[in-house]
Order: sequence, then C-alpha cells, then structure tokens
Amino acid sequence: MSAASVLRFTSKRRSLVAPLIGSYRNQYQHRSLSVLAASSTSNGHSDSHSNNQYRFQYSYQTLAAIAAGGSAAALLSTSSSSVVASCEKKKVEAPPVGDPFPLQPPKNKEVVGPKGIPSRAEQIRRLKSSSKQSDPSDDQYDVLIIGGGATGAGIAFDAATRSNLPSGLKVACIERGDFASETSSRSTKLIWAGIKYLASASAALLSWDLLTSPVTTVKDFYSEFSMVFNCHQERKYMMDKQQHLTNWVPIVCPFTEWNIWPPPFGHPIFSFFPVLAPAVFKFYDALSQFTCPPSYIMTKKEARTKFPQLSDQDIKYCAVFYEGQHNDARTNIAIALSAAEKGAHIANYVEMTDGIFDEDSGKVIGVKAQDRISGETFEIYAKNIIFAGGPFTDKLRSKEDKEGGTVPPAVQGASGSHIVLPGYFAPKDMGLLDYNTSDGRFLFFLPWQGSVIVGTTDKKCDAETLPYPPEEEIQWMMKEVEKYLSNDLKVRRSDVLSAWRGWRPLAADPHAPPGGQVSRDHVISKNPSSGVTFIAGGKWTTWREMAEDVLDKVLGDKAGTCNTLDIKLHGGEGYHKSLSTQLIQKYGVSEEVANHLVKTYGGRVWEVVEKCKPTGKQWPRYGVQLVEGYPYIEAEIRFACQEYACTIEDVLSRRTRLAFLNSEAAQEALPRVADIMAEELGWNKATKKEQIKCAQKYLAAYGGRIPYEDGVALRFLAHEDAMDMFREIDRDGSGFIDPQELKEIATRLGNPLDDKQLKELFRTIDTDKNGKISADEFVAWINAEQSKNDVKRYLHATATVIFEEIDTDQSGFLDKAELKAVTVRLGEDFTDKEIKKIFKEMDTDKDGKISLQEFIAWMDKENDKTGFRKLLASNMQDNNMQGAWLDEKTPKGVTIKRKYTNSGSFLG
Repeated sequence: MSAASVLRFTSKRRSLVAPLIGSYRNQYQHRSLSVLAASSTSNGHSDSHSNNQYRFQYSYQTLAAIAAGGSAAALLSTSSSSVVASCEKKKVEAPPVGDPFPLQPPKNKEVVGPKGIPSRAEQIRRLKSSSKQSDPSDDQYDVLIIGGGATGAGIAFDAATRSNLPSGLKVACIERGDFASETSSRSTKLIWAGIKYLASASAALLSWDLLTSPVTTVKDFYSEFSMVFNCHQERKYMMDKQQHLTNWVPIVCPFTEWNIWPPPFGHPIFSFFPVLAPAVFKFYDALSQFTCPPSYIMTKKEARTKFPQLSDQDIKYCAVFYEGQHNDARTNIAIALSAAEKGAHIANYVEMTDGIFDEDSGKVIGVKAQDRISGETFEIYAKNIIFAGGPFTDKLRSKEDKEGGTVPPAVQGASGSHIVLPGYFAPKDMGLLDYNTSDGRFLFFLPWQGSVIVGTTDKKCDAETLPYPPEEEIQWMMKEVEKYLSNDLKVRRSDVLSAWRGWRPLAADPHAPPGGQVSRDHVISKNPSSGVTFIAGGKWTTWREMAEDVLDKVLGDKAGTCNTLDIKLHGGEGYHKSLSTQLIQKYGVSEEVANHLVKTYGGRVWEVVEKCKPTGKQWPRYGVQLVEGYPYIEAEIRFACQEYACTIEDVLSRRTRLAFLNSEAAQEALPRVADIMAEELGWNKATKKEQIKCAQKYLAAYGGRIPYEDGVALRFLAHEDAMDMFREIDRDGSGFIDPQELKEIATRLGNPLDDKQLKELFRTIDTDKNGKISADEFVAWINAEQSKNDVKRYLHATATVIFEEIDTDQSGFLDKAELKAVTVRLGEDFTDKEIKKIFKEMDTDKDGKISLQEFIAWMDKENDKTGFRKLLASNMQDNNMQGAWLDEKTPKGVTIKRKYTNSGSFLG
C-alpha cells in the first residue's frame, strides 16, 4: 500500500471521527475560546478562569486528536522527530529551529518613549551616529555591551550612572531580540539568597575531601559561602530599594519524618535536616542581618489552616522561611529603561553580525550591527566591548576571531523547565519547597501572578531560543508535586496552563592560566588577542554585583564610582503603598487591575492609566481587559509600544506575562494585541499578518494542556481527561452519550456526520449494543490497543511522503546532496560537516545511500543533536497551521492530500 493510500486509509479506518479532524483544525485552531465556552454553557459548566476556563477548548482539541488511526484513540505525541498528521493534538508545531526571530523587518513607525526616555527610533539614530564619523575614534563609545538581559542591561545602567570621572561614560547596549527574551524571563521568579548553595557548601566541607585535600576544600567552601553571603546583600538591595518590583514570599518546608534516608545532598548529617531546619533557617536569616521577615515553625494544625492544599497525613511540622519574588521580565525591562533614562544608548532587536577589527593589532574596535525592525545595517565603534550573552556567549565569541576560527568553549547551558498550574493549588501568599526530590534537585511550588509556578529541573544541554519544555520533565514535576498535596487534589496533565524552559549559563574562564582557581560564581574573562571581555554565570539576584565587577575590571583606574546601590529603578520614584487605592479612586479601575498595574509600573502607572478607555460598564469604569481572568488591560499594549515593544510576542510574553501563565489565553488575546499594535506602530495588512504568524510560531513553543513529547511515541489519555471529554459530549448530563449528542459534537466541530457515518461510529463505540454509550465504553474506545499500531502506521506513511519530497531524483534513495538541498529549501543551510553527520546517522547499513526504511527508522529516534529532524517537523507543522489541504502528485502519480503549504508542498 502506498504512503498516500495509508494516509487515506488510516484517516477513515473503522472509526468515523476522523472526518471531524480537518474541520476542527481549520475552524477551532485559532478561534476565540469564548466561542467554545459559550457553546458549552448549556452543559452545566460554570468554571471560573482559575477553575480551568479553557477546559472547553481542551476537550475539543483532545476529541479531535484521538482519531489519528480511526479506531485509534491516542494522542499523537509530536516532537522534533515526529511528523504531525492532520489529526494531531493541539500543539501547532514542533519546536522550530533556525532563525529565532523570523520576522521580516516590520519598519515600525516611531513611537515616543516614556516620559524622560528617548524613543527606540531615537536610540537607533544615536547608535548609528558613531559610524558616521570620518574618524570613528572621534565619537566612539567608552563601553559597548552586547546582550540586553539582566546582566547586559545592568552593565549599561551601571556605566551610565558612574561618577568621579572627568566626563560621564558614553555607553551603548544592543540586544538581538527583546530585553529578557532569553534566560532572564524564564527563571523561577525568585530573588533568592541561595539556601541550596549554603547546604551544598556545607556538605562539601564536611566530606572526606577535608582530610585528603584540606586547603582546596576550605577554599571551595569559602568561595561558595562568600557567594551566598553576597546573594543575601544583593537580595537586601532589591527588596529594600526596589519595592515596586518585588515582594516577600513565605516558603514552607514540610517534614514527614524526623530522619531522612537517603539524605539530601548525599551527606549523612543532612539526614537530620528535619531536626536542624529551624536553626538552619535562623542562620539563613542572620546572613541578611535579619532584614528579611523571620523564619518560623508551623505546626501540623496551623499548616492545615494556612496551607489547606497540603497533605496532613504524615506531616510532623513545617519550617517556613522567606525569599524575595519578582516579575523577572519586568525587572529586566526596568533595568534597561533605567539605563536609557540615565543616558545609555540602548536598543532591542539590534543584532551584532560581525566584529570590526583594527588592521594593525587585529583587536576588535567595533561591531557591525543590524536593526531587525528597519532592516538597516550600521557600525558601532567602542573602546571597550563586553559580551553578556548568557548561555549564547560562545556564539558571540566566535565573531571576535578575525579569521573566523573556533574559540575555546567557555559557557555551557543548563536547561530548567517550569510548569504553571491554576492558582487553587496553593495559597495566594505561600509557597512550598521540596528540598529532596527523587533525583536530588530543589523544586519550588510558588504562587505567582495569580497562578502557581513549579520548577525547576536541571539538565546540561545546548541552549536554544524557543521555550519548549520536554514532556518528561513536565511529567516529573507533576509527580513530585503530588507527594505533598492532599489526596483530594490531583494534578492532572490538563491542569498545566503553560510550560517553558530556559537555559542558565555555566561558565569557566578559557583564558585563565593553568592551575588557576575555578570560579563558582560569575566569570569575567578578557581575550588578550581581541581585547573583548565576556561575563557569564551568576544568578538573577546578583545582576547588579556582576555589572559592577565587570566594569571595574574592564575600566580599571578609569572606572569611577559605582552608584547603583543608591538608585531606584524605572518606576521606583513616585511609588508608595497607597498608589493602587489612588488609581481606583481616580480612574475607577478594578482592585485586581490596580494592584497589577502598580506592581508592574510603580510610579509610572499614571502614564499607563492615561491611555485607558472606558469599559462601558458601571464597574469597573476604565481598563478594558485583554482576556477574561487576567488583570492585563489594553492600555498596557499601547504603553508597551512606548517601552520599546516591537512584536506581538514581546507583549504576550514579557510586557504582559500571559504566554507564561496560560498559553491558550495568550492565543486568544493575540488578535486584539495585533490590532492595537498595528494602530500604534503603523503596520499595514501584510506586516500585521506576518507578525501574527511569527507570534503564533513562538507561542506554539510554550507547553500547555496537551502533551508535547519527544520521540514518535503515544501518550494515551488519562482516565480523568477521557472523562472530561465524555462529560463535554454528554450535554444533558444523563451519564450516557446518545446518537443525537454524538451528532451534535460533530456539528460543533464544524463537520457533521451523515446518518450512515453516525450509525457506524455509534455501533463501534456501543459495544454492549444497548443503544447508548456509557463512560466505560467511551474510555475503552479511546484507549483501544489498536490505536498504537494505527497511529504508528500513519506517522510512518507521513515520513514516507517526506522521503519522496527529499528524493528529488526519484531514485528511491537519499544522498548527501539531496539532504543538503532540502535544508536550503527550508531556509536553513546546514554545513557540509552537519550533513555528513546526519547522513552517517541515517545510513545504518553503511552502503553510501539512505533507503526509505533507514529514513523511517531515523525519524523514529529521539536523539536529534543536529536539529535536522526538528527542521523537517517544524516546517511541516508550521504549514499545517495554515489549514490548507492541497492535492499534489507524488512521483509515482498517486493523487494524495497533503496539508503542507499554499504552494502545494511542505518544501515550497
């Protein structure tokens, strides 16, 4: 049977739910969720947003996903290695590869900046001015920073505020994406002082190494302890000086036994941590000079009252300590805008494309840059250049070599995933720490922005831009969390509102002399050949300290005095605790919106509310909400354009945190965000369409209710999820599905069944032939064993179609030239070395050519170090999203239907 025939056969086999799929994909993929909710009102659902407002779309998506193999009732677990069929789960696409910001230059019109701050367009003009001088040395910058995350923006802020210099420093900072678009927006949202590092340092000190290598062990302990102490001082600075951006959060450590074995951190002394915890946390308080709220003990009875979600079955008592918390992306933006306010020339979406080298010395004296918004290129000259690229620092360092050679690696990425659950899983003002997970990690369970954030994992791997999280890590976090929750409170896979992954940099100094001390904190290193300095590592908490350290080292005796400890960040001036009340009284915004605006914009909140439009309601009078259930309002989008937001994704991910909190809600809000930004930034219809497409591609990389798995694997529905679907179809609540209800769900999905199809489908599910479908019959139909084989056949048939697309000479085999050609056709030109590696992986029989069987077997594998499988999958799925079914002739002349692109082939 041909691949085309299999695609048709498995789409229709036995079960007739498959005809629902195409219509569902086209009509429901991007439809407003409010329509779905409205269609379900008569079903008795009245869930608030916090109680799974988006559950209805999930039911539709799941129902659409279950019929991949006809009788198959399995969710396709799409991945970089699996090609998604038309009937896959909600996930729009596999993690895209290649250009992380694939937008065409939108050529945004100029928008004024916030009061007292230059517009982004003005910042670009100032950056370009250094390349217009006949002698660049006449107007070069004292410091140029590449990278606009917390560290890079912090360096710009510090440099712009230095004093005790003959004249102020001239400072520039460029960021290839948005501020905080990478690591700095994907943290656990804590300004924490390092309780984990205090424990690990103590464990190392009390190990056998103290006897075998006493000097080294003590030095390592001192280094680690010093880092923790500095974290406490920096946390104190943030919590005292930047109150408009931060808050304290109490964190519970529940103890279910007095002795733990195996012990945390692998050291016997920590087996007694339940006994030692109160003293340990008091010592932790002391490191901050007791400026934090005091730690305390909570009895089992008190825990039942203050944290009712906790399981109280075996709890002995709880120790409670405090850490700082913030909206990390907002803090980063505040740092960047503070730098701009103090005179730094700083801009997002400006990418360094290459270095500019002195002809005589070979040192880097500037960079070639491109404004990704206008498309213009220009040069920036500077006396000192600092790379602050986080886990991407080595990619920047490769551009400081004049000959384009390789540089010794200095920064390794470590990924950390997080999931977001509805707010009812924890008290609104108290979190939890699992200090002894199954694999030894710390896992936080924290209230944040009305939801609950869980994380993080820790896995060493190369950094990537898009935030897609591995499904196995999502499952691991769900499993770990349930250990401490009440048996009545189950964490279902469908409770995951969003999920993401970020990469923190693990750094070493490649220019250190042999035998030099390895830093356990941030690393600052200067390349003697190029003159470029990089900084990497550290913690979110220590961004200010890192900025001070690198400038002192780079500028030497011309560094002047650092003043950042005495300066409030953007929004700090004018902030006070009664500000939200004043907003409510003057503008009639809701209390929830007022609190959100004040904690986001501080004293700058008046500039936002001035843009509010009336709601048309008696209350609240002003502040039109962007999406129900979240406090974000439309006025914030207009103000975000003043604060250098350039894309829809900037607003949904960082100016608001909607994508991080609920990926489906972000999809719902996307069209309205696009409309407002088009007004503010002057987009025409084509630009707006391109922006929407790019935003959809990025948002698809966030996790959500529907599993996203690595490998061509099947994840069958959990019983609770299947029952959710059953109840969705059973609109009269009778406990059974009748033929009319089955017919109605088909109509609601936009592709009605005729009487013959309906009869055959109903007979397939109604196994006891009593004329009605019970919940057990429905669940059994969904989880039928036949599913795995049918879906596997579907995936392999689709892989065959890809094979035929790549096999341009129709030889029945793939060669290296064809692999190379397909990467070019997909816009990602792989190197010959990469192609050779891919070919070697595929050609398992070593005959110098790749057969169809070898290609399918390779597509089934989970490992994809080169990103080639991801490239194929992402382009197919990106084009699936367009919803175009196209007739295309295969090389053998068989007419098939492919859901690829408007050009008739997923390769274009």
